[in-house]
Amino acid sequence: MLRNAVFNGLKVTLAVAVIIALVLAVVPTVFASDGPQKKAEQASSSSVKLVPLPIKLPKPMFVGTPQNFRVKHLEKALGKPRPPFLAPEGAQNVALHKPVTSTDDMPIIGDLEMITDGDKEGADGSFVELGPFLQSVTIDLQDVYEIYAILVWHYHQQARVYFDVIVQVSNDPDFKKGVTTLFNNDIDNSAGFGVGKDMHYVETAEGKLIDAKGVHARYVRLYSNGNTNNDLNHYIEVEVWGKPVK
Repeated sequence: MLRNAVFNGLKVTLAVAVIIALVLAVVPTVFASDGPQKKAEQASSSSVKLVPLPIKLPKPMFVGTPQNFRVKHLEKALGKPRPPFLAPEGAQNVALHKPVTSTDDMPIIGDLEMITDGDKEGADGSFVELGPFLQSVTIDLQDVYEIYAILVWHYHQQARVYFDVIVQVSNDPDFKKGVTTLFNNDIDNSAGFGVGKDMHYVETAEGKLIDAKGVHARYVRLYSNGNTNNDLNHYIEVEVWGKPVK
C-alpha cells in the first residue's frame, strides 16, 4: 500500500508540473501578442506631431461679451482668450479662395467669394449679408481633406447671437448622403435637421471654432437663421483647417 501511495503521489506531482509548464508556456505568448500591438498603437498615435493652429484673429470691434440676451441655452463667456487649438503639423486653411455657393445667390450686401477671401475684419465692406430666414453657404474645397477645425465669423461689429447655426460636411455636393454634422445649436429643430445639443454663443472677433475631429470631406455647408438683431444672415469669413487625404 505504501508503494501505491508513493506512486499515486508521484503521478499527482507530475500532473501538477505539466500544468504549470503549460501555463508558463502560454502566458508569455499572450502578453507577447498584446504588448507589441499596444506599443505599436502608442507609437502610431505619438508619431503625429500636434502644434497650435496658426490662426490670425481680426481686430476686435467691441470690448467684452454682453450676456443680457434673452436667448435660451446660451454659453457663458470664457472671459479670456480661447486656448490654442492643437492639430497635426502642416495643417492649413484649405478653404482660402475656394468657391462658395448659397441658397441666396444674390446677397443683399457683398459677394459670396468674400466668405473665403481671407478678410476677417468686421468693418463695413468685409461681410456678406444674405436674406432672412434659414440660409446656407457651401464651400467646395475641390478635393477631399482631413479636416481638424472649422472657424466661422458671422459678424462682430457688435455682440449678436445667430440662431440655428449648423455645420455639416460631406463628399456629396447635394448633401443627400454621407453627411456628418459637426455643430448644431438648433434647439427646437426649426431647421429640420434634428434637435441640436450645442449651445448658442455670442459673436466675437475670435469667431466660433468647431472641432472637426479629422473628418474626411470635400464640401462644407453652414446654416443660420437670423440673429438677435434682425432676421438676416451674415458671413465675414469661414476657415477650414486641414490637410490633403493621402
